[in-house]
Amino acid sequence: MSRKRFTIAAFEYVSDVQIIKGKLESEGIPVFLKDENTLNSDPMISHAIGGVKLEVYEEDKEKALAIYNEIRSYALNDDGTPVTCPNCKAQKSERYYDRKGLFYKLFPFFEPRKYKCLNCNMITRP
Repeated sequence: MSRKRFTIAAFEYVSDVQIIKGKLESEGIPVFLKDENTLNSDPMISHAIGGVKLEVYEEDKEKALAIYNEIRSYALNDDGTPVTCPNCKAQKSERYYDRKGLFYKLFPFFEPRKYKCLNCNMITRP
């Protein structure tokens, strides 16, 4: 019987996930990197397949999320300061992609930059 897995986050490149993977494993949490080998062989298709996914077993989800939220990096403005949510003033935002429409699904790098606040879930543009 296979155990269910939960995706903690997705990263554009395999190298982006290695420190978080190491931290989770040092805490005794088994970690799986979905699409790791695919991106190692061809990193240019990262946007097409949604990047490398960091997965843990469902029973380790809460502990893994707590650790991930402690060490994750948040979005920065062009001047290097954290993006501040206009709604709740939190500085815990990350890049957000709608990928609505075929064009943005095929060419996600053309989509206008947006941020999603991890505190109140508001989506904003810079």
